[in-house]
Amino acid sequence: MSERRVCIVVPCYNEAARLDAAAFTEAISGAANLSFVLVNDGSTDETSPWLHALAARHPDRIEVIDQHENTGKAGAVRHGMLRAFSTGAEMAGYWDADLATPLDAVRDFIEVLETSDSVDIVLGARVAMLGHEIERRAVRHYAGRVFATLASATLGLHVYDTQCGAKLFRANDRSRSLFEEPFGSRWVFDVELLARYLERGGLASGIREIPLKRWNDIPGSKVKPIDFFRSVVELGRIRRRYGRRKRG
Repeated sequence: MSERRVCIVVPCYNEAARLDAAAFTEAISGAANLSFVLVNDGSTDETSPWLHALAARHPDRIEVIDQHENTGKAGAVRHGMLRAFSTGAEMAGYWDADLATPLDAVRDFIEVLETSDSVDIVLGARVAMLGHEIERRAVRHYAGRVFATLASATLGLHVYDTQCGAKLFRANDRSRSLFEEPFGSRWVFDVELLARYLERGGLASGIREIPLKRWNDIPGSKVKPIDFFRSVVELGRIRRRYGRRKRG
């Protein structure tokens, strides 16, 4: 693991049954400069006491933010990222609480930022290819490919997977600015993030996608079929708000 300080935000809403304490403990044990901000997004189950119990075992490495009202993943990620940047971390990102992307993949994301000075954002991409273990239900895969096509058209970029829940940002002024204002999108704020980056002078070359080595479709997803249609509507709003990047 890099010597640079890395902080990962984990948004949590009613995740008590799926949270893996051992995985967080192992990640911390194997990386002296890795820390976590766990955001309880108004959960109604035992998520909050679970998070605080974990943080109590690692008080210097894990912080909990309790939001009493559910703001959605966009709001939880935003608040967590602002806190992560404020800790002085040199890289900050967010990871889905179910750890569908294992935490050991953080090393691969860090390596991209360390070896490519022009890259500000690293996106995980769930690409099924030889030598990689990507377990995803067919219906989610094909819906994802349709959505990726629409997202690419919205942004004017060839993006394979905007919705993967594993992302890492270089901690600079531009990255911080992406989280300063609340997101207008509840379902596809990841696309809005990229649109903001381009609007604020970021280049396409500053965004890098890397294929994940492992990703598992964890049972208990809160995504519903109707969310696909809501997401398409929000893509239209993003395009109207930020415009479409001209290829050139």
